[in-house]
Amino acid sequence: MFTDHTIETAPAASRRAMEATRAKLGHVPTAVARLAESPHLLDGFLRMSGIFESTTLDMVSRETVIMTVAVRNGCEICVQMHSAKLAEHPELVTALRERARLPDERLEALRRFTIAVLETAGGVDDETLEDFLAHGYTKQNALEVVLGIGTYTMSTLANRMTRS
Repeated sequence: MFTDHTIETAPAASRRAMEATRAKLGHVPTAVARLAESPHLLDGFLRMSGIFESTTLDMVSRETVIMTVAVRNGCEICVQMHSAKLAEHPELVTALRERARLPDERLEALRRFTIAVLETAGGVDDETLEDFLAHGYTKQNALEVVLGIGTYTMSTLANRMTRS
């Protein structure tokens, strides 16, 4: 139902974002080709994901948040893409995909916190926040988790709708 746009067939306002994606990745992924139907969504997602990548959370922590959201929302393309980013951590990938306890206690605290934020629409109780902080995370990190959840909720819902 959604078109796999090329840079030439995409709405004019999506072309810059598609060209930047191709320059960064060497190709235009199907998800980007389909999200190009909405220049605003595509641009918003790419900007927000870039901002999320610049947070104080390290790469593995960011990918843990993303995978937690992707698995919860059933976005297969997101799970595949972000599993590849964690290829050096196969036990982590397996646990995240299976919604199982993570082998690293600190990342497990992050996973639990991410789920709690999702389940409570941000209304986590003090005990949940304190547990997160007790594992070496900061209040800034807690808000960065919210940024990651927002960014990748947008992506996973759009990818599922477009059948990416």
